[in-house]
Amino acid sequence: MNATRVLIKDIKSNPNNPRIIKDDKFKKLVQSILDFPQMLEMRPIVVNDDNIVLGGNMRLKACKEAGLKEIPIIKASDLTSEQQREFIIKDNVGFGEWDWAMLANEWDYKELDDWGLTLPNFDVEEKDYSDKNKEIDMDLIEDGLEHECPKCKFRF
Repeated sequence: MNATRVLIKDIKSNPNNPRIIKDDKFKKLVQSILDFPQMLEMRPIVVNDDNIVLGGNMRLKACKEAGLKEIPIIKASDLTSEQQREFIIKDNVGFGEWDWAMLANEWDYKELDDWGLTLPNFDVEEKDYSDKNKEIDMDLIEDGLEHECPKCKFRF
């Protein structure tokens, strides 16, 4: 399937699209399209024969906001209506997971955030360990330090 360029005004958002995009993410998507328009060429918007979007509703909205007049599309002419419904969901399902260790060690946190990746909050609350070498007050321990594992009967 080859992409073709069409006037953006001829493409319609899918009224049955169950996906939404929040303000901050939408702004990042618009900026992403402006910064890296070649990516849109590599991942065209998928439409049915009626030019209704099956895949790329958020990108279509962002392209309009960015002021684009033409966009690349791929027509999914061979899909049944049931396959079109399935496509809408499967196109947005994230089957993979991020390797957070690799991202933390090999990628720039700011870049990832700018590119729209939702990052976990890696800010760890600093703990005060200044008294970590303090002696234990045995008077505060009611039953001493001896315990027994109920399974293996190991005493510690």
